[in-house]
Formats: sequence, structure tokens, C-alpha cells
Amino acid sequence: MIRIPSFAVIISGMAEKNIPTIRSLAKSLRLSPTTVSDALRGVGRVDQTTAKRIRQLAEKVGYKPNPLTTALMSGFRRSRATTFRGVIAAVDINEPARFPHGPFPKQISAGARQRATELGFHFEEFIAGRNALPLPRLDSILKSRGIHGVMIMPAWLAPDVSALDWSNYAGVYTDNFIEKPRLHTVCSDHYRSMMELLERLRTRGYRRPGLMLEQGRDDRLLLRQSAAFRAFQESHTSELEYVPILFAREFSEKPFSTWFKRHKPDVVLNHYDETVAWMEACGAKVPETHGYVCLNAINLTRPCAALDLQPHQLGARAVELLVGQLQRGEYGSPAWTTATMLTASWIEGSTLRPAE
Repeated sequence: MIRIPSFAVIISGMAEKNIPTIRSLAKSLRLSPTTVSDALRGVGRVDQTTAKRIRQLAEKVGYKPNPLTTALMSGFRRSRATTFRGVIAAVDINEPARFPHGPFPKQISAGARQRATELGFHFEEFIAGRNALPLPRLDSILKSRGIHGVMIMPAWLAPDVSALDWSNYAGVYTDNFIEKPRLHTVCSDHYRSMMELLERLRTRGYRRPGLMLEQGRDDRLLLRQSAAFRAFQESHTSELEYVPILFAREFSEKPFSTWFKRHKPDVVLNHYDETVAWMEACGAKVPETHGYVCLNAINLTRPCAALDLQPHQLGARAVELLVGQLQRGEYGSPAWTTATMLTASWIEGSTLRPAE
């Protein structure tokens, strides 16, 4: 029978090469190896002062976890019965003008909860900000409960969660951009999704695509949808006729009808399918004379062609990224942030002429 060396034997072998190990850290701090390991991985119930002391020493001596050893031990742990590994906190920022949020963040939360459970973590949601839990109070709650993984839910306005003591947390933001503090992000790939959608429409014979966007929404997406739309127009000038983007302060029929009658798009793209009724009120027949595509399938109230932005998968991927940080003991705002983007999937619908 093949014998796999124990974790202690592996660590001892590493110590012989003067490489900082969990065992050497524990010896220097007069703590148990288990306490040191839990503190570095952000699991268990290690006192916050002790955990901070452990991380400071680990950084000072240049401790780096052995990825092969970590993978080996993770495999052993997964082979046992599912055990509790910690809590992931989902923080929703209360914005009076846009709260409570619609179904999209709820699906992100559902996907995150399911994936957290599969990985052995509990998942708890907190509402913070104005007229809700103050961030300093939330910070004390998270610390007292030994919670180190924080997932920030999408916010309409630029979120500011810098009041949390991020030296104690690994974090991820489930939207496009966060500056206070800078965190890794998981979001939809709006640019690529728009490009793929426009190519699909071009192959179906549409020549005057028109895009309607709420101004605040496009700003929050870092102009990715409008930029992709314009780039596609400019790269297909021999095939497509120019239709200016309608930027509306709010989603309403009057500015849409004025724009639709003036510029005569043959297919309309926006986020709410009640637009079909507005188009028909202007004399269009969908899909005989005009087409329509909803840019977020979660808003559908009728059968329509649409993009599924996969919020459930966004939540799951955010949890996977967060758990990875916890396992590596990566706390605080990273020196180099990354963005994980998921491309939307296509939903065929009766508001477009069928593909040939």
C-alpha cells in the first residue's frame, strides 16, 4: 500500500531547508501549529490579536504556504464528512434611492449561498449604510464572530466600505468597480456580450440597431455597453446605418418615442421589455418589421429575445474567489486587483426574426 507522508513529516522536511513553516512559526510564538494554521487560513476561532501577531511574523520571515501541501491537505479534508470551515458575510449597501434591490442581486446572493454551502461555509447577509447597520458597528460584529470573508453586493452608486478594518478581511465586489477600498471584482462581461449580440443581429439582417440606456447604469458599467456598441458601429460602417444611442435620465416612454420616431432603428436594445408596447404604439410590428432584445433576462415579463447575465454563476464565482483568498491568508486591499468577467448567454425569443 502506498503511504502518503503526514503533514507533520512534510513540514519537518521543509524546516530542514531553513524555510519558514507553520511549525517554526508556532515554536517562535509559543503557540500550537493548529492555531497558527487556522490564523493564516482565516478559519476557526483564533483571537484577533493573536491572529494579527501570527500574520505579522509570517510576513516578516517571508512565510509562503506550499501549494502542493495545501492541495494535498485540502483533498484529505474534502474526503471527510463536510465540516464547518467558516462564515462568509454578504454586505448589501443601503441606498435609499435604489433600495431594496431587484431580482439580480438576489440571484447573486442565491448562487453565492449555494456555493458557500458546498465548500463548507455558512453564508450570512448584512445590510449596512444609511438607515441600516453602521459600518463601524458591522466591523465589530464581524470581528467578534471571527468572520474574515466579505462579499460586497452590487451598489448603484460607487460603494464606500473603507470604514471596515480590511486588514482583517479578504474581500470581493460583485460588480464592475470599487475604489474604497480596491478589491477583486466578479462581474458580467458587458463589452464582449454586447459585441456578440450585435454580431448575432447583423447576421439576421438588422441594419439599424438602436440602444437605449439609463445614464447612471452606463456610468456604473464603466461605459462598457455604450463603448462596445459604438465600436461595433464604427467597424461595420459598410453594413450598418448609424443610430445614436439614447441616454435617458430615467426609463420612460416619452423620450423613447421621440428618439424611435426620429432615428427609426429596426431593432431596439434596452433593459425593460415594456419597450415592445412603446414600439408598437409608434406603429412598429414586433417581430415582423422591428426587433427587440432585452439586455438583462432577469427583467423579463414576457417571452423576449434576451441576454442572461448569469447572476447565479456570478455569486458562485465570487465565493470561489473569496474562499481561495481565505485559504491563502490574503487579507486587505490587494496591491494588484483583478476582474473576473462572465460572458452573457443567449436566450432565443419571439421578438426577433428567426435565424436562417
